[in-house]
Amino acid sequence: MPGPTAARRLAGYERRYRELASELAAQLATIGLVHQGSVVRRYTRCGTSGCRCHAEPPQLHGPYYQWTAKVAGKTVTRQLNSAQAQLYEEWIANDRRISRLIRDMRHVAAEAAQLKLEQLART
Repeated sequence: MPGPTAARRLAGYERRYRELASELAAQLATIGLVHQGSVVRRYTRCGTSGCRCHAEPPQLHGPYYQWTAKVAGKTVTRQLNSAQAQLYEEWIANDRRISRLIRDMRHVAAEAAQLKLEQLART
């Protein structure tokens, strides 16, 4: 039989899990598109000697935006304009919010599962 401390801890984990599940449902109901990957802004030097990018101080070319992600186990990179980069950044932020909630739910579930397994082992 679980002690009062274990029972309270388990109830706390279950309550927190339900809170996270409710937050996830609310996010899913209102969130926009989700996309994985990352967007980077790059500035580069060209190969033309005498160009401003080789001056002191250098004035690099750019910004150039790139989206990169793993798709079917392969790294995919796509060149973006600034408007596309802004959209991708929003979609990636949405994906990370959802992923963070799911990660938190898994952590809480693992703690609760450990308590339940310990209780089962004692019976």
